[in-house]
Amino acid sequence: MRFGSLLKAFGLLSIFFVIPMGIAAQQPKDSQVIIIDVAEAETTPAIVQHLPDWKNAQNRAAYIKNTGELRKLLGERPIFDLINLDGGTEAVTAPYEAGKLLIVEYPTPQASVDADNKINQMLAESPPNPPVFYRRVGNYSVFVFDASDEAAANALIDEVKYQKTVQWLGEDPFLLERAERAYLNTTSQMFISSMIAIVLGFALATLSGIAVGFFVFYLRKQKRASMTAFSDAGGMVRLNLDGLSAEIAPDRLLKG
Repeated sequence: MRFGSLLKAFGLLSIFFVIPMGIAAQQPKDSQVIIIDVAEAETTPAIVQHLPDWKNAQNRAAYIKNTGELRKLLGERPIFDLINLDGGTEAVTAPYEAGKLLIVEYPTPQASVDADNKINQMLAESPPNPPVFYRRVGNYSVFVFDASDEAAANALIDEVKYQKTVQWLGEDPFLLERAERAYLNTTSQMFISSMIAIVLGFALATLSGIAVGFFVFYLRKQKRASMTAFSDAGGMVRLNLDGLSAEIAPDRLLKG
């Protein structure tokens, strides 16, 4: 049972040493903070960085600021009558194997919803030929033109993820709040993990103690069963006055 006691003591000591060391070593997680490369952001518009595989696509992509450039790059299409690249609306296009991808970003959710309603209504009343595959993704209106495979076009649209990043020009006013939240989350997780480890250690120590005790008891029981007679002398040398001790074999006696 001494082994089980050592495990229990180790579990208690972990409260005073493991938890403080773990909390001191943990730092607020930076996974929730998006680090922006300012030089890259200045040279590459954010909407271009949201193209599927944009690192390779940016060489063939075109950043569009007005409807004239849109029609020049993708041709005369009736759907372009509903796209107004004014008031902060911008677009980007790039060719892919699935078709020509066009992403139009609206400055507000309401503007994107209004445009989405008009585009869906037009596509339902006057389906274009060849078909145009369209979907609203966040504040984006995403189109795929000249696609022969509907599944490939939809898969390409699935790769477009709406992401909005806020960059503070000065000191981030919410930095301390995020750090405190991350510290509390980390501390609570460390506490819960430590308590689970202590409970499991206590259970393991208890089970180990029971197993070791049972094993020792079994060995002693087997040893007693192998004796020809029982003696309470505890293995000491005693006189066999009561005839309870086993007779000593003659070959075991010392010869004079």
